[in-house]
Amino acid sequence: MKAMALFRTAPLAEVPNPLQMVDLPIPQPQGQEILIRVSACGVCHTELDEIEGRMAPSRFPIILGHQIVGRVEKIGPGAGRFQVGDRVGVGWIYRACGTCRFCRRGDENLCDHFMATGRDAQGGYAEFMTVAEAFAFPIPDFFSDLEAAPLLCAGAIGYRSLRLAGMEDGKTLGLIGFGASAHLVLQIARHQFPNSKIAVFARSPAEQEFARELGASWAGGMEEEPPESLDCAIDTTPVWGPVVEGLKKLSRGGRLVINAIRKEEIDKDILRTIDYPRHLWLEKEIKTVANVARRDIGEFLHAAAKIPIRPQVQVFPLEGANQALWELKNRKIRGAKVLKIESGKERGNSNR
Repeated sequence: MKAMALFRTAPLAEVPNPLQMVDLPIPQPQGQEILIRVSACGVCHTELDEIEGRMAPSRFPIILGHQIVGRVEKIGPGAGRFQVGDRVGVGWIYRACGTCRFCRRGDENLCDHFMATGRDAQGGYAEFMTVAEAFAFPIPDFFSDLEAAPLLCAGAIGYRSLRLAGMEDGKTLGLIGFGASAHLVLQIARHQFPNSKIAVFARSPAEQEFARELGASWAGGMEEEPPESLDCAIDTTPVWGPVVEGLKKLSRGGRLVINAIRKEEIDKDILRTIDYPRHLWLEKEIKTVANVARRDIGEFLHAAAKIPIRPQVQVFPLEGANQALWELKNRKIRGAKVLKIESGKERGNSNR
């Protein structure tokens, strides 16, 4: 099978094409695993964290990718949840122990033995992948493969962030950064909280305009002041500065949720500028999101189809993964970037 593999970590500025096309044996499902013929895989900022070493993979070479949509190709001897031909998705959560206190209460994302797709196990920048059937999800018919891919991480972790923010109808929500996750959060927040105002803080005028197109009440730059203070906010940026700006814009008792596993910049100068009375006093708080649990993905897929949410995607071929990552690194974003993956047989048919 064809796959785009990472062999070592390095800054993208030094190695602009970090992934190499390789030809590997098709993995075979064991026990309760299924083999998936991959048709689409979203491109996530977390992959930049892996490539650049802020969250190095646990093995090399590694196939990245954790927003995976495809069809069941083969079933392991102990599997029975899906049938061959079923359309399924796989997110960041690849496995958890299932027995610890976090797993028992449905928070597998906090499990000490959490395994991540495309970091601790081979991911979806490939024609095939295997996963335990318990960590695969049926995809609602409403979505195409390309539309469904970003729902599995950008959407699911955005959904978890919205829940952790303590948002209620009538409150004012701030979205700091406007990429793959935030453009989905905006759509679900508008549906769930119809009497709320949503302010979007984005770096570029194009992103600000895109936010207004999707129904933002207000959109402006990171340092601009919104019409009113924020009851809660979700930060999806890769750097620290917007977090400090977001704290400043919170109303008393407000909560800011950081939707990021890593931050690119550890900017000590910015952190030194945190002023307790202005940024944190009056019971403001910061909360982080750690990974996703299975219930986040399952609940969000159901909600996204019911609303319905329409992800905006930019499509790249599998061999264009490096280009997609470079654009993501350089903030050339409108919605989500998705790899369209065709197996050898499908490529042969399309060339006839």
